[in-house]
Amino acid sequence: MAVKRQTVSGSPAKSLGRESRSEYDETAPAFAKSAVRVAVLTHSSATDILTLSPAKGLRGQVSIPGDKSISHRALMLGSLAEGETTIQGLLLGEDPRSTAACFRALGADIAELNSECVRIQGVGLGRLQEPADVLDAGNSGTTLRLMLGILAGQAGRFFAVTGDRSLRSRPMGRVVEPLRQMGASIWGRAGGTLAPLAVQGGSLKGIHYCSPVASAQVKSCLLLAGLLAEGTTQVTEPALSRDHSERMLRAFGANIQVDPEAKTVAVVGGSRLVGQKVQVPGDISSAAFWLVAASIVPESELLLRNVGLNPTRTGVLQVLQEMGADIQIENCREMAGEPLGDLWVRSARLRGCTIAGDLIPTLIDEIPVLAVAAAFAEGITVIRDAAELRVKESDRLSAMAQELSRMGAQVSEHPDGLEIKGGIPLHGAEVDSHEDHRIAMSLMVAALGAQGSTLLRGADCARISYPDFIPTLQRLTASSLES
Repeated sequence: MAVKRQTVSGSPAKSLGRESRSEYDETAPAFAKSAVRVAVLTHSSATDILTLSPAKGLRGQVSIPGDKSISHRALMLGSLAEGETTIQGLLLGEDPRSTAACFRALGADIAELNSECVRIQGVGLGRLQEPADVLDAGNSGTTLRLMLGILAGQAGRFFAVTGDRSLRSRPMGRVVEPLRQMGASIWGRAGGTLAPLAVQGGSLKGIHYCSPVASAQVKSCLLLAGLLAEGTTQVTEPALSRDHSERMLRAFGANIQVDPEAKTVAVVGGSRLVGQKVQVPGDISSAAFWLVAASIVPESELLLRNVGLNPTRTGVLQVLQEMGADIQIENCREMAGEPLGDLWVRSARLRGCTIAGDLIPTLIDEIPVLAVAAAFAEGITVIRDAAELRVKESDRLSAMAQELSRMGAQVSEHPDGLEIKGGIPLHGAEVDSHEDHRIAMSLMVAALGAQGSTLLRGADCARISYPDFIPTLQRLTASSLES
């Protein structure tokens, strides 16, 4: 196939000393001269290949795309509410598109997705229609798991749900088992632990479920099922997971009770949800890639705007600051019940640390890119209590150990984590995304600080959660594109 070169201009920035941050100027000369080259070889088995060269300073500002967790929940609750819901700042990744497609098939009137304003006319609790076809969650575990809780209480209707190859291999028993305890009728492969799954909607009763894992997906699934259940549904976790569902359910009118000391959340059945105006903050999981990239690439300084700072999600900031990262938080405010602010990050010498315990649920999605930070940090970083990463879109512990090792990092893999000896220069290598968006973007960040070129297979999956990641990377490094 013909190769066509297109030059993409950077977004130049002047040197951003702390004294000049209020006078940020996007039109000043660019500093970075690295190159990011993309060659799409095929759209079948090879998918795509991205070749990255070392960066020499990332400078500029980034508007972080909408939070994926909040985008999913806004689409779902807007569909279940009475009246109109408007969503501003929605993430336009593939996962929220899967959620929107499913709830359109269930009868909700969802306008064309955009980041400006999406309007939803909800159907009301318990009034979803029986779809004419199988509901396809794509690659989105959040869509499938949370939707199971919603569908289980739709009495008298039948639903079939599935996902792509990756999702069909991910465990669903963690939500199916407690839903069955509530009275749900769910069948599927491997005793109902793997999709495709069939759901016969019926009457549910509230339970008190003690989850063996701190999982926002498990908790949210059961709270959503509890909306239509008789009595009160309670979920107790071993550690507090992200609380976006509790915040948004309360905003939509649900009777939500939270006991932080007991790590328990409850919902009383029979609530009436009413449409709301939702503003989606920037996703701190997406911001984490730029936080690490700017920290490890010398002469970097980035301003990340409108980043969600929900306290159940800010573990990545705590860890990076413990590692010595130069991060400042400014312009803190609250929007639709969610705290947010702007983050300044500059390059810094990092040091190893331990990431474990109750901190893990607050940064579970950021561990792949924190592993990259650890490879560039002086000393040893230990990651423990993160076995949950083995059942994500890929086995993220194995994937990061394998790919960072190919780049020369010293990584030891353990059942629930990694041990990384940092400070050893990485070199370019041929690496693979494992069809996992967070692995793909983490490896792109690692390549920016490596010596020589890195060839990344399967980079296109980054679009699942961050459609503009590669273009943004090109802009921040004032680079060129081949396609």
